[in-house]
Amino acid sequence: MPENKSRPSQDQPWEHGWAPDTSRAPGTRRLWLAGGMAVATIVACATAIVVMERAPDGQTRSAPADENTTVPGLISFATPSETPPKGKSDLSTAEAATRAPRHQDAGTPKPAPKPSKSSLGEGGSSAAPKPPAATTWRSFRSVNYPDRYWHVSGGYVALDPVRGSESREDSTFKQVKGLADGSCYSFATHDGAYLRHRSFVLRAERHDGSAQFEQDATFCTRDSSHSGATMLESVNYPGYFLRHKNFVVRLERFEYSSLYLADSSFRMVGGLA
Repeated sequence: MPENKSRPSQDQPWEHGWAPDTSRAPGTRRLWLAGGMAVATIVACATAIVVMERAPDGQTRSAPADENTTVPGLISFATPSETPPKGKSDLSTAEAATRAPRHQDAGTPKPAPKPSKSSLGEGGSSAAPKPPAATTWRSFRSVNYPDRYWHVSGGYVALDPVRGSESREDSTFKQVKGLADGSCYSFATHDGAYLRHRSFVLRAERHDGSAQFEQDATFCTRDSSHSGATMLESVNYPGYFLRHKNFVVRLERFEYSSLYLADSSFRMVGGLA
């Protein structure tokens, strides 16, 4: 049997003739193990990334077609597109593109509601008949003589109190678009005559078809210093207004006086007749 020799003590190598092995640094095995674990970790991470980059069908996903498309899990810093994309609703403006999405499925549009029978006429048309335009009838009441109105008497327009139904009819006039200026007004009587000034006196006469008549029968409304009242300026005589003098309505040049302002201010009320 081999002779068992005891290993000399390593505490005092100079006494027993033994020297430590210096060819391998202490802890080398641990360094190799740590390096192997690091390599294994890197390989595992690389394998996981390759698997995640694969599509479900086994094909590698292509790069995003649009620069604004982002990969899940990454933060996108791409700038917004200058023109919004066209979707199902064919939006072509930035304002339309920012609208909230519709909850209704765009692929299944709802049919337009059918008009009810009550909205259809006898011929089946959905357009309801328009009511005839209402005729505006006016009466002119004096500001400083509130019991007197414009009244056609003997072909002239006087300022008289109302007496009976005939007086009411002669004190009521139809307001129409101005014969010479559509932004102003003309006033007609019940029998079809128009109020026009001639020789600076207001009177009721039949339309003779002349441009002079149309200008004489057109008046523009102006604001009055009296609340709720109106002044009437002639179209062909700017600065001349209708006023009453001696209870006769006539056309006179504007005067800045309290009497003129009161005589030329009338309240256009609803027709008396």
